Amino acid sequence: MAYKLFLDDIRDVNMVYKKLTNNDFVVVRNFHDFKKVIIENGLPELISFDNDLGLDENDLIAEDGYAAAKWLVYESELDLINLKFNVHSANPVAAQQIQSLLDNYIKHLKRENNN
Repeated sequence: MAYKLFLDDIRDVNMVYKKLTNNDFVVVRNFHDFKKVIIENGLPELISFDNDLGLDENDLIAEDGYAAAKWLVYESELDLINLKFNVHSANPVAAQQIQSLLDNYIKHLKRENNN
């Protein structure tokens, strides 16, 4: 199933991508649903990451977009060499963490693939 995934607890797609709507993405609001959708449907053609995902059901800070990126890299066992992603988080430090983790991991995979 070809699909795009939008991870954000509050924003809708058209708040980030002016010419797109929630109908253009599978929208998930938390880390748990992020994992569930990818496990059930495979790697999306594009992932758009927010970082700060509010509070969980126990009013604790929820696992964030960086945790989602780390799950992809370290636990998902998916081939991420062709992963397309965007980080739309308003948190500049966390946005850089997500961007750097995924960029560096994809570069590593491409280097390994060329050897």
